[in-house]
Amino acid sequence: MENLKNIWKPELYRIQMEAPTPKRVVCEDCLDRPEFYGKEYHGIMGHKEAAHLLENEPNGAFLIRKGNEINDFYTLTWRFNNRIHHYKLYYDGTHYIKDKQYDTIYDLVADGLITCHMELKAHHILEMINSRTNYTDSPYVTLNRRKLNTLSKMQQVSKPSSSSSIINKPENKLEPEPIKKAVELTPTLEDNPLVNKYSKAHGFKVHTFKGLNWCELCANFLWGFTAQGVKCEDCGFIAHSKCSERVPNHCVPDLKKLRGVFGIDLTTLLNAHSSTLPFVVRKCVNEIEARGMDSEGIYRVSGFADEIEALKLAFDRDGEAADLSAYSNINVIAGTLKLYLRLLPVPLITYEVHPKLVAAIQNKTTVLQVAMLRECLDLLPPAHFNCLQYMVQHLHRVSQYADVNKMSPHNLSTVFAPTLVATPAAITDLACEIRALQTLIECCPQIYYGNK
Repeated sequence: MENLKNIWKPELYRIQMEAPTPKRVVCEDCLDRPEFYGKEYHGIMGHKEAAHLLENEPNGAFLIRKGNEINDFYTLTWRFNNRIHHYKLYYDGTHYIKDKQYDTIYDLVADGLITCHMELKAHHILEMINSRTNYTDSPYVTLNRRKLNTLSKMQQVSKPSSSSSIINKPENKLEPEPIKKAVELTPTLEDNPLVNKYSKAHGFKVHTFKGLNWCELCANFLWGFTAQGVKCEDCGFIAHSKCSERVPNHCVPDLKKLRGVFGIDLTTLLNAHSSTLPFVVRKCVNEIEARGMDSEGIYRVSGFADEIEALKLAFDRDGEAADLSAYSNINVIAGTLKLYLRLLPVPLITYEVHPKLVAAIQNKTTVLQVAMLRECLDLLPPAHFNCLQYMVQHLHRVSQYADVNKMSPHNLSTVFAPTLVATPAAITDLACEIRALQTLIECCPQIYYGNK
């Protein structure tokens, strides 16, 4: 399972977070303001005057103007990268530039600033996405191999005359027997059980995604404010528009019933389920606290990989109805919980909070550390805050049995720091992150309950 640790690539997400935010430069006394613009509209104004108004404003400052009386369009003038830029604007019930439409001018500007920032700061990543996407290495294949195998067996069972070799395989065999690859598909897909079963094109449509989403082909963030990528209407496959051009005709409509919960942004998942906590986390924690608190090496000792994969599939397939009692080895439950947390595109302690967490633990006294850690936690998105609190409280309870299970706060933090804390790839020494998580576990009552 370790090969899945860095499956999602957060670079584009981090770069987008650094993009300037819109700042409206207002005009209070404009008499001929169109009904679809607000105080950002400055009337008829030349580009030199507009540039002068924005000269001392921060990047992201903008205004709307009309170049002259005869123009049938309006002009957006903004400051970006310490330079003034001008763009044509149109309105037909919604604001739009080319094929992108927005409900408000603020949304249009926010998306435009992100687009310009990405083109400036992330051009090397965007070029790579446009030129060298490898389907075989994509999260879709890596995360869903067992699902694809299951669907393959379902198809084979429905066709007895051609399925005997698969039906007679041992149930615990993860990979299918080698098959003859389909000529029209990428040759490296020969280990995929559905290559010869389907040849159906994806029904991709441009889509505006709510929350954070990652391309299932290249694993990079779907950046932007609107129309960030495409989504297959049949199986739910999501990708950058360019990446979708490289996806083989490999759509499996039934797969949408098994898409599951692993590898989905936490906030997006909880909104979809109208929940405050992932059921995977809650069910695993409840099971561990019921029969695993005195298990020596809990969370440190690995469970069997095939059983963890089977439980992952059960969660994806059955949701909350997944039966954890069928797994007698408590390390399988613990391993599945760690896998779920490890596959979150953005870890519980986010990239934005990470440097503040490291700074907090540098304080010399525990009192100051606790105070600063509280401030760090308050910066987390609500879904991350709640789930992290639930996990830290659980790990605190696990540590109370350290005499029996040998899992002290330091041991637990050593196991969980790489999973719970978002760290840049260049950082290999997690000493500060381990110390911070250890303090969260040890001082859990003071941090979350305000106890002395």
